[in-house]
Amino acid sequence: MHKSECYSDWEGQISHRISTRDQLEKYIKLTPDESAAFDAEVPLSFAITPHYASLLKNDALRRAVIPTHHENVFRADELDDPLGEEDHRVTPHLIHTYPDKVLFLTTSFCSTYCRYCTRSRMVGKPSTSSFEETFLYIEKHTEIRDVLLSGGDPLTLTDAVLNKILSRLRQIPHIRLIRIGSKVPVVLPMRITDNLCSILRKHRVWLSLHFIHPAELSPQTQTACQKLSDHGISMVSQTVLLKGINDNTQTLVDLFYGLLEINVKPYYLLQCDPVRGSAHFRTTVEKGIQLIRSLHGHISGLAIPQYVIDAPGGGGKVPILGNEQIRREGDGVFFINYKGKEYYYPDPPSK
Repeated sequence: MHKSECYSDWEGQISHRISTRDQLEKYIKLTPDESAAFDAEVPLSFAITPHYASLLKNDALRRAVIPTHHENVFRADELDDPLGEEDHRVTPHLIHTYPDKVLFLTTSFCSTYCRYCTRSRMVGKPSTSSFEETFLYIEKHTEIRDVLLSGGDPLTLTDAVLNKILSRLRQIPHIRLIRIGSKVPVVLPMRITDNLCSILRKHRVWLSLHFIHPAELSPQTQTACQKLSDHGISMVSQTVLLKGINDNTQTLVDLFYGLLEINVKPYYLLQCDPVRGSAHFRTTVEKGIQLIRSLHGHISGLAIPQYVIDAPGGGGKVPILGNEQIRREGDGVFFINYKGKEYYYPDPPSK
């Protein structure tokens, strides 16, 4: 029996989370660089579930979750808050950037921390504020139709807490769509229980799931997504484009077809946000355009997501279809968002 199988329930997986070098070395042999990073002060804490640790024989996945010295290399154009969320924070738990959509930060906890995390400034740092101010704000602002629960990972909340949040939101007449952003089916698939599925179905929740590589489609993850689908839960995927991890056509083809086979619709291929210490993860925008064009006409249209840049500073997600949309200037590119405003993304030319 593999170590990860000793913790078959999700609470056991979380209580036996791997957060030290010694614990991790029971699963894989670390490189000198990886080992040294545990002695350094990196921007984001390390933690993964035993289940995800069992997948780390795949080099692409280990690069996504194990710290290295590259995280302490900061470019001047990188930001702690690359999407400008703090400028749009209206309550301790609510970000209101788009006119009719809000981001509800329900928790700062993730069972597994991705090294390129956009919210590394806040994940793992608990908040003691209640949700009441957030609910009152949403109730007051009738222009809000779409609520995205995120964090942290909302599916690490207990069934009771999650049901309470969703029930309160569903009592607000102008809310038409509730979404949850989560990587739980990948890193903690045993969390997808029949009771959780019943709660999600009752409140008509869409799941926006985070997949980066076909090696994440473990049998347990496939079973979890099939269970969600069998309960009538709608699912889409968001994939961050990551240098040396998934920045080639075949990897993306395998991932996107694999997702369709478990009833998850590929939705976004996201240019990696310029969070501090992430330069080693970011491809050029030109590479992203080449990759999305390599998919069109060669795989099913259902399997093709939108390639987008989340405009730094809070400009929202901008679909990028070709080079004609971007203007290069020095070590960055400019592009126009849905409001017709120009935004800058740091994008040093490839050497």
